[in-house]
Amino acid sequence: MYLEIVSPEASLVSGNVESVTVPGVEGEFQMLHGHAAIVSLLGKGNVKFKGNAEIAESHQALFTQENGSWILPINSGTLEMKDNRIIVLVD
Repeated sequence: MYLEIVSPEASLVSGNVESVTVPGVEGEFQMLHGHAAIVSLLGKGNVKFKGNAEIAESHQALFTQENGSWILPINSGTLEMKDNRIIVLVD
């Protein structure tokens, strides 16, 4: 599946991933290949993804890596997943 993470300033991540975990307002949830279409508000927490997505060089300092996952802390955001394409808008 394809992941894009975008902030008001720049595109932070783009590329293929195996899984994405996000902090939904009702709790954390994970999406894998073939997940049903969804639109969700995100709360404060971490966006985590595994895969070969490219992190923008100018924003790599925002990310940490743990147990094979990349982690991006966010304050809030919005997510849309449809047809194995995930777009995350973050603050």
